[in-house]
Amino acid sequence: MAPGESTTAPVDVHSAAAEHAAELATARKDILRIATAGSVDDGKSTLIGRLLFDSKAIFEDQYEAVARASKGDYVDLALLTDGLRAEREQGITIDVAYRYFATPRRTFILADTPGHVQYTRNMVTGASTADLAIVLVDARKRMVEQSRRHAFLASLLRVPHLVVAVNKMDLVDWSEEVYEGIRDEFSAFAAKLDVPDLTVVPISALHGDNVVSHSDRTPWYQGPTLLHHLEHVHVASDRNLTDARFPVQYVVRPQSDAFHDYRGYAGTVASGVLRTGDEVVVLPSGLTTTIAGIDGPRGPLDEAFPPMSVTLRLTDDLDVSRGDLVCRPGNRPETTQDLDALVCWMTDQPLRPRQRLAVKHTTRTVRAMVKDLAYRLDVNTLHRDLDATELGLNDIGRVRLRTTQPLFVDDYTRNRATGRFILVDEATNATVGAGMLTPAG
Repeated sequence: MAPGESTTAPVDVHSAAAEHAAELATARKDILRIATAGSVDDGKSTLIGRLLFDSKAIFEDQYEAVARASKGDYVDLALLTDGLRAEREQGITIDVAYRYFATPRRTFILADTPGHVQYTRNMVTGASTADLAIVLVDARKRMVEQSRRHAFLASLLRVPHLVVAVNKMDLVDWSEEVYEGIRDEFSAFAAKLDVPDLTVVPISALHGDNVVSHSDRTPWYQGPTLLHHLEHVHVASDRNLTDARFPVQYVVRPQSDAFHDYRGYAGTVASGVLRTGDEVVVLPSGLTTTIAGIDGPRGPLDEAFPPMSVTLRLTDDLDVSRGDLVCRPGNRPETTQDLDALVCWMTDQPLRPRQRLAVKHTTRTVRAMVKDLAYRLDVNTLHRDLDATELGLNDIGRVRLRTTQPLFVDDYTRNRATGRFILVDEATNATVGAGMLTPAG
């Protein structure tokens, strides 16, 4: 053997062991769901394009296509997310655009939400499942009405982490004074809301300053870059691991020779931790049993936690079907037919009392009637209009509903998965509203 020659045999990257190792590495990476928000022309799509480009998440031919489509004297990275013709013509974001990219530390799901007032429903849709929200602020304009609106909506939707990206710092000569003014103003506003974690980062999405790497133009800023913060923000503890909730989505009954007697209940763990041998109760029947086994995509598991999709096997043969909920006997959700919730209305036809709708909550769908509209909320001033008689498109208000069958709910502030629902027009099957079960106060 020649000096310096390696004694290690070459690794077959296509072997079963190598492929399994790659799958494990992918599965073990954290997933961070991000929603971007901000006023029109604050640079949301450009920022996402910059993140995708600097993290090497786009192919060369994609970049070349964007370069050809760019109108100005620079490559318009916003075109990576603004795919609709109307978006490209007007230079705005209309629909929610989802983009995916990964770094060695974490996988990201980005929702680019519109900044226009008339697309508030889209922002609610994109932020409803987000772990972190990025609110962009134009350094020249400072905080505007839409900045406050989106910060309030992020707080209302219980997004645990909020990042304020002070964009276009290059247009204010990288002024530390401008940055500190916006930081202090936003911090004072966030203090009135329930924002548990706030970070303010000065950036230039167009040029990439402080997005992935630190910029020499902001020597006065000692905080993390945007991507560093996204990679390291701690989200595991944000999930509710106390209240075990497992909505049954599908009954698995193969009835094959290999699985002749197999009966399992498939679904996604909404919250809590479920383990083999745990005593559980099935709602609405109220019958108790134990978990005989938990099956995942790759075989049996000892435990399951959110957001894992698994199949539960129960010790006893109970009558369990889609829409039922598995939980612990000593920790049950509230069973109720009266829902008191904040509703974001998402269609042109207004919501009015006595209206009949379908309510989809976890995997359970029931019919409901609007009992009362308590008030309509002005998300800019937080004023409550107690004389409101209807909710129009993009309005948010407190609504009381009466369902035909009981639902198993938690307060949204405690459990986002079981504290939210959507409203469906039974005639058109269109989603017309999104609700959050929050305290009356």
